[in-house]
Amino acid sequence: MRTFLLFACLTMGAAACSSPPPEQQTLADAAEALGGRDRVMGVTTLILEGEGTHWNVGQDMTMDATGQTFAVTGYRRALDLGTGRMLVRQTRTPNFLYYQGQAPQTQTFGLDGEVAYGVGANGTATRASAQVARDRVAEMYHHPLVLLRAALSPGATVANARTEGSERLVDVTVPVAGTLTLAIDATSGLPTRIRSASAHPNLGDLTIETQLTDYVELDGLQLPQRLVTLIDRYKSAELRLSRPIVNGELEDLAAPEPVRAATPPAAPAISVVPTAVAPGVWLLGGQSHHSALIEFADHLVLIEAPQSEARTLAVIASARELVPGKPLTTLVASHHHFDHSAGLRAAIAEGLTVLTHPGNASYFTEAAARPHTRQPDRLATTPRPAAIEPVEDGHTLADKTRRVELYHLPGNPHGDTLLMAYLPAERLVIEADAFSPGPGVHPYAPNLLELIRQRKLTVDRIVPLHGAVVPFADLVAVVPVS
Repeated sequence: MRTFLLFACLTMGAAACSSPPPEQQTLADAAEALGGRDRVMGVTTLILEGEGTHWNVGQDMTMDATGQTFAVTGYRRALDLGTGRMLVRQTRTPNFLYYQGQAPQTQTFGLDGEVAYGVGANGTATRASAQVARDRVAEMYHHPLVLLRAALSPGATVANARTEGSERLVDVTVPVAGTLTLAIDATSGLPTRIRSASAHPNLGDLTIETQLTDYVELDGLQLPQRLVTLIDRYKSAELRLSRPIVNGELEDLAAPEPVRAATPPAAPAISVVPTAVAPGVWLLGGQSHHSALIEFADHLVLIEAPQSEARTLAVIASARELVPGKPLTTLVASHHHFDHSAGLRAAIAEGLTVLTHPGNASYFTEAAARPHTRQPDRLATTPRPAAIEPVEDGHTLADKTRRVELYHLPGNPHGDTLLMAYLPAERLVIEADAFSPGPGVHPYAPNLLELIRQRKLTVDRIVPLHGAVVPFADLVAVVPVS
């Protein structure tokens, strides 16, 4: 590119010698480092293969833990850059006690323009939501060849050239995904990072970043062989690629016609079904994730704000309808996992004080304070200070009518911050994830049973926040006899 500009200066006069805008110069230098504009624009298909690691972000032992991972094998990402189609296949094997078992799980998902979809184990394809489509389009652009081709195409919007440390950055706006940031090494011109914006119910506004290293030469192109993805500060994936296949033959990447014809799925309808478990104690079920409501003399306590803001608001409304004369003042959060804390901000917005294990306190405080401007939620539109109270093992909620004891489940392989509630008068244990009745594996149940016995708790029934209320004998029955 620099050679071309010099030739233009010599043959076309001084007018041609003016420097290009800094945004265009950044793109030109990146294209030159990758092998030249012509080679970059000449790529029509790309196949990436390899293996790697996925981290269990939001579902690990603590929010900042990184020990739970999935080994990724058989990774293959096929991209048709002309049609905007992408198909990814991979097999993930957990290195930890996973509730779905330890067997490898093969995943297939794709993108056809603005249509995102997944393919189930039975081969049936279903359309994904509009948010998934936006994130998947951005994922497609998280490779320097793909983003540079878009940035160098006619009509591309490129802006905000700047320097940060040893990198030069420029923003590129593409359809559907919005604005991505390309960073290049200021010396070599090689792309170092690609960033895009997204939104998450728990984390709010966030940045997804792919770090690009270990470049290898292929037919005159320089391509990265190591891709590391971060969700804000959380490492989520690392892929180690073999030599890519450029302009190779692809299978049909088009989404199945029924998928293309389908509308993006709407948010599921919320169903809250109250079931009386004991006088003044209700299970608020109706879907996969439940809550429990406990009545005291002059107030109500909710256990769990799971799944989504919409579900938690519906659960809170149901609780207030069940006992309209008493205020709902407190939320007991069983643990930090995303699916069990997605309604945390909604509960805070409704004025509830949150009781949780000390290991969750800093993350919950951060979650309550994070901006939610891309998808504003109830707390973003009606802000109020968060009241997060860490509670120690054995913390008691009691008045003249009721006693509830909160116990930590130390050593449970599902998470370090699990709390369960024990109601001694009713002989009930209310818990999440430690034991979910029904068929399948129960890798966390032995720990729950052991701790109940260690504390010499008298239990008649288990009130799980997944599944139906069952007798204590059902827990005993799934734990192997040692």
